[in-house]
Amino acid sequence: MKTYAQIIGATLLLAGAVSALAQSAPTTTEGPKWNTSGALGISISDGNSENTLFNANLITSRKWDMNEIDLGADGAYGESDGTRNTANAHAFGQYNRLFSERFYGLLRLDGLHDDVSDVSYRGTLSPGVGYYFIKTTNTFLRFEAGPGFVWERVGGVDDEYVTLRVAERYETRINERVKLWQFVEWLPSVEDFEDGIINGEVGVDASLTKKMSLRAIIQDTYDTTPAPGLKHNDVKFLMQLAYKFS
Repeated sequence: MKTYAQIIGATLLLAGAVSALAQSAPTTTEGPKWNTSGALGISISDGNSENTLFNANLITSRKWDMNEIDLGADGAYGESDGTRNTANAHAFGQYNRLFSERFYGLLRLDGLHDDVSDVSYRGTLSPGVGYYFIKTTNTFLRFEAGPGFVWERVGGVDDEYVTLRVAERYETRINERVKLWQFVEWLPSVEDFEDGIINGEVGVDASLTKKMSLRAIIQDTYDTTPAPGLKHNDVKFLMQLAYKFS
């Protein structure tokens, strides 16, 4: 229960920080506002096996003039027959400065804690540039690249290294009720391209009402050098009920 409290507490703190940033940012009655949504997923089974899974996230974004900001926090905790099999918290922030309608510079910061994968912390700072190959009202496809710096403690071992970051994100709104998205990010070490991390996500959001929606998300993290005794791949499947605050 101590770990459960730590993970949920960390998630709530991260979510609170994101929410505070969103609320404190200056807005005008006529200008663009923050678009904020929160999602919660809970699964409990009791019988031949006892399973509990809790996951939550909070995401907010804003676009104005030649600027774009995305902020988010998420976390999860799960047990199977009394054994912890999920316990993580993650937060990110990204700022894009558009130089033209499609070309932009960016600065991104990610933070991760994962007990099960024995990642005490992993921070990634990534400046770079990006380009929208597709940019319409309902669809966009963008690619990003740039240098990065990672500092982490995995399996009790501290490490710092320079990396590259290559990322791609695609989003499309099929109709007024359904949105799809897909994301891939590669972070290879500059010293050894075979040493690095690949993050991926695929998701769908289907509106139930004007404010509520149902989400299904698959996330995958591939670490070429995981903690001793752990697998390279860490795959998660999430079902969430989401609420749009704005």
